[in-house]
Amino acid sequence: MRVLIADDHRLIIEGVKLKLRELGDAVEFVEAETVAQLKAHLGKTPLPDIALIDMAMPGADGVEHIKDAVAALKEPDEDGIDRARPVIVLSGTEDPGAIRHVLDLGVQGYIPKSSPPDVILNAVRLVVGGGIYVPPEAMKAASNTPMVPAFATAGGDGLTTKERLATVLTDRQIDVLKLLAKGRPNKLIARELGISEGTVKIHLAAIFRALHVRNRLEALVAAQHLGD
Repeated sequence: MRVLIADDHRLIIEGVKLKLRELGDAVEFVEAETVAQLKAHLGKTPLPDIALIDMAMPGADGVEHIKDAVAALKEPDEDGIDRARPVIVLSGTEDPGAIRHVLDLGVQGYIPKSSPPDVILNAVRLVVGGGIYVPPEAMKAASNTPMVPAFATAGGDGLTTKERLATVLTDRQIDVLKLLAKGRPNKLIARELGISEGTVKIHLAAIFRALHVRNRLEALVAAQHLGD
């Protein structure tokens, strides 16, 4: 597995490499300390299988380098469907708004640099396995937003959460939401449910509207109420 680590602090790069060597003997690292070096790696083949990228690097223009990396690491598979090689953001910022903004860019994870080494390793393992790593800080922030999902409205109807969800979502949409809660990307949701990736996107758009949420992160918070 080819791992790209982009960060302007040598100690961060070496620390992450040391921990990620636990992924196996076949792990190969490439490094970038500036946005220019990052772009150079993203323009070469073979592309990295996963990229961990600092949000604030020399040469960065906001989060444009993150957007560029997400786009560069998409390539069509044998079926002509874009396969996204995962991007994880590494950052010293723990601001909930910043975390949620970056997750909306299409990255598969956000790891605060204050995270213990084992959390970094497990987050990378989750993402490599097809999941999405959302740090607790972002989930807590989303849970505290004033926007209230439709199924969570109070009322003395005696309905369980699942029953209340069934009043606003179809059975298939609930299936999609459950898999979203498990960190599945659209492609794996499509595979597990035997539907196309385009159909998954249609279901997600309908879920967002029905639950009055704005994005996947807020839908994930809603999905916490589903259980298995």
